[in-house]
Amino acid sequence: MSLDGIKKPPRNSAKQFSQNQSFRQSAQPKQSTSHSLQYDPTEIKKRYQFNKNKDLSPITSKNHLSGKSILKFFGYLFLILFLSALVVTVYFVWKIDNFSSKITGVSSDNSTPSFFKTISDLSKKRQPLKGETSGRINILLLGVAGKGKAGGLLTDTIMIASIDTRQGKVALLSIPRDLYVKIPNTDYHAKINALYEYGLSHHKGLKPLKQIIEDITSLKINYYLVVNFSGFEKFIDSLGGINIQVKRDIYDPHYPGPNYSYETFEIKKGLHKMNGATALKYARERHNDPDGDFGRAKRQQQVLQAVKNKIFSSQTIFNPFKLNSLLNTLGNNIKTDASLPEIRSFLELSKQLDTQNINTVVVDAWKSDSLLKVSHIFYKNYRAFILVPRIGNYSEIRDLAQNIFNLNEIKRRQEEIKKENPRIALINAGKDYSLAKKVRRVLQKKLNFANVKIEKSENLSRQKQQTEIFDLTAGEKPFSLDELTKKIPAKLSATDELKKYSSLSSNKNDYDFIVVLGNDIVNAYSYQEATMQDLINNQNHNFDLIISK
Repeated sequence: MSLDGIKKPPRNSAKQFSQNQSFRQSAQPKQSTSHSLQYDPTEIKKRYQFNKNKDLSPITSKNHLSGKSILKFFGYLFLILFLSALVVTVYFVWKIDNFSSKITGVSSDNSTPSFFKTISDLSKKRQPLKGETSGRINILLLGVAGKGKAGGLLTDTIMIASIDTRQGKVALLSIPRDLYVKIPNTDYHAKINALYEYGLSHHKGLKPLKQIIEDITSLKINYYLVVNFSGFEKFIDSLGGINIQVKRDIYDPHYPGPNYSYETFEIKKGLHKMNGATALKYARERHNDPDGDFGRAKRQQQVLQAVKNKIFSSQTIFNPFKLNSLLNTLGNNIKTDASLPEIRSFLELSKQLDTQNINTVVVDAWKSDSLLKVSHIFYKNYRAFILVPRIGNYSEIRDLAQNIFNLNEIKRRQEEIKKENPRIALINAGKDYSLAKKVRRVLQKKLNFANVKIEKSENLSRQKQQTEIFDLTAGEKPFSLDELTKKIPAKLSATDELKKYSSLSSNKNDYDFIVVLGNDIVNAYSYQEATMQDLINNQNHNFDLIISK
């Protein structure tokens, strides 16, 4: 049927058409008894709406179409962002998995594909760290030049980073590379910086060095981290450099260069933004430092703090490209025994730590109250200078390591000893006739005991193997007793055994403590003291691989 009989609305009157009820009625033809149709006004409107020859606007409003377009736009945008985030996430999961395999040296088990195991590890609840339940985590930090470089696998940097998990504190304790130690389970001695290389060459890994560090400090080492200096340099470059306040002018014409040569390193006092190469030289230089290796240890701690500040800055932590570069650098240049879940736990723990106030301590030998002293041994045809504990044992270093978060505890104990002012008698029962004089010098000059005398016992018929101390105060001077038993060191014996030494030149009641010196401490007091200048001059020679009986 034709629509010619239907009256069309005037041009440009679509709005009137949609609202004019009379027009709708006229648009409907009269119902016929045969062969006639009743037209639905909706269909008629559709015909007008899509008639391209007419200037009729669509019934759908412009605002409605605009809302649809916006929704469609944001839908596409969300999809693109989601896919991009998915790609980045997958990439970083793969990157972290690859990074974890490199630094730990351990690949995932065969039962679970490495990539999916990494996703599983990252999605798990935070894994407790070793030492966390006891309130303290100790990490051994080592820096080496690397194979093919001057110094090789000798550890230029030896630090213990301790985390107090209850108070959120961090501390760094530096051990000097020239400390002379006994190699565990052998009859040999070496400078401590040679033990890492010794362990690798004897297929023992880090075990010998870790064992001697635990003996020196009486700390349980929970984790280790080894960084080669090439990676250190690249890492700082990846960070965009670090800011360091140089405290004095440095000029060193003997800084180790490539192919075992020397080059000049010079930097002026003041604030510097250092790239990786400059920061590495600043951290390693020691020939021009009046504090020698101890000054270097302080600069290394300073560099570590600057690196920490840069890592946790918003410019780094929220920059995926920089994080990618850092992961690349770290993966090729560090080794650790921390697993990927544990690394994640460290990152989460770091948010709770006060990293702006890190306690830094260097075990040194250049001050009157230093815990080490300079001595020497004869190696082949040379006199090699070394560092040893000033009192012949590690008890002072252990005190320092145990109380590094509260150094006032050590001062308080020293004040209590001064109040007790004990009277001490020394009896030499060892094979070294000068042993009593050596011990007296340590007690007076190093430990500040004022009243120390040497006594003789005529009825002492033979040498004693173990050093003993007798307390005549019945426990009234506990701080002094504790100090003497640990620092000499000596075993506390019952006072009724003192009758063996009855013929003292003075009345035994004149003393608070009587110490009988035995052969067990002879070797510890055998090292003659030298000067710091001797040690600094000796550092120009290659005595790092000293291993002797």
